[in-house]
Amino acid sequence: MNMQFRPGAEPGASTGVKTAIADCDIHPARKSLKDLYPYMATRWHDHLETYGKHPYQGMMEGPPYPKAQPNASRRDAYPPEGGQQGSSLSFMQQQHLDPNNVALGVLCPLQTGQGIRNQDLSAALATAVNDWQIAEWTSKDSRLRGSVVVANEDGPAAAAEIRKRAGDKNFVQVLLLSRNVEPLGQRRYWPIYEAAEEAGLPIGIHAFGFGGNPITASGWPSFYIEEMVGHSQCQQTALASLVLEGVFERHPTLKMVMIEAGFGWAPSLSWRLDKNWERLRSEVPHVKRPPSEYIRDHIYWTTQPMEDPERRDHLFDVIDWVGWDKLLFATDYPHWDYDEPSRVLPPGVSDANREAFYLGNAKKLYGLA
Repeated sequence: MNMQFRPGAEPGASTGVKTAIADCDIHPARKSLKDLYPYMATRWHDHLETYGKHPYQGMMEGPPYPKAQPNASRRDAYPPEGGQQGSSLSFMQQQHLDPNNVALGVLCPLQTGQGIRNQDLSAALATAVNDWQIAEWTSKDSRLRGSVVVANEDGPAAAAEIRKRAGDKNFVQVLLLSRNVEPLGQRRYWPIYEAAEEAGLPIGIHAFGFGGNPITASGWPSFYIEEMVGHSQCQQTALASLVLEGVFERHPTLKMVMIEAGFGWAPSLSWRLDKNWERLRSEVPHVKRPPSEYIRDHIYWTTQPMEDPERRDHLFDVIDWVGWDKLLFATDYPHWDYDEPSRVLPPGVSDANREAFYLGNAKKLYGLA
């Protein structure tokens, strides 16, 4: 299967984007797990080499649907000096940051300490990934900002890591994944939200994750395409849980970003939640407003994968519902379904909405305006 970037893109060439942009989903990679060793106690080196990681997804290490292209990445994104796609800052600068005039790049590391059963190891890996982001990325390019990776199944440890990074300008958000041991509104995750709100950091919820459960409500699907389409389904589960468990009622200033799952489903999910809340609100008295109001007030959306309906007005209708002020541009670099900046928005967008979409909304959300 020949999976690479969005058809028609010319990676590494000038894109025609004249203004500076924010890319709110860039995936930095490591050449190997040993890249984290300088940031971990020696005992964890020995542990990893002797026992490895014990993931919740117990039957295998890594994604349950291996991508045909290694690391789910573009074929042209291998650094010339070797290593995985996304592992070279200099090549990322040459291929993406410079030609696309990226003024702000938000790093979303994957393959971290999230999704493994040993919680002490998970916390150690999360701390190491955060230190690695500073040492190898944000300290070497002022355009880049990191995401605070946390041991997602250990609420107190995750909260401690967030408080440790509070006020550190290298980081602009906390990073969670959408598939966890339980839906994200459950109480085990509440310390994370308390600490993030206290630190003034939004929470990015990225598609994927390994919580030990099948990726659908009915078991394991047959094909990788079902995994790709399923990104939006798992995000809907996470968002419904957050709203109905009262997370936003308890944390009125907390902001969240739904990353890499589209946004076209937001209105229909909200309408269905509102309709059922009207009839069943006595079950959830802590949800004091229609669910759609929490979603509109607290949720931001990255555009990769950008919705692409046949009729342009359908896309604009959805964006009008979501709000132009809640939409963040993202490429998903260096992954194969990368969105090319100059080809994301169709004609007919006002200058004010275009500027907010490409840069202004992200700067405001992340406190960089």
